[in-house]
Amino acid sequence: MKITLDTRFNGSLGPVTLREAVQQLKAHDLACTVPSDAVELKVTVFSDCVERGFTPLRSEIMAAFYVAERDATTEAFDRGLITRGELEMKQAALASQFLT
Repeated sequence: MKITLDTRFNGSLGPVTLREAVQQLKAHDLACTVPSDAVELKVTVFSDCVERGFTPLRSEIMAAFYVAERDATTEAFDRGLITRGELEMKQAALASQFLT
């Protein structure tokens, strides 16, 4: 079975499509310490993974991995642990792995 954003599954409040779940995440004001741009990027990566045929769980894991790697690389650069060239190389590698 191919998983798409229109695939239905049972959510905590009953049947829902992945597309509806993503829209609910976007519409919900996530009152937490996560910046909205990080949530938006994670939702984008998740949606892209689902559209490419990955299961919802695998898509969630891949999106979380992408955001964690991006944040860790940025923090390493901010702390002076890697050069700008290494930062750009890692960002390009992540983008080609997840966003293409």
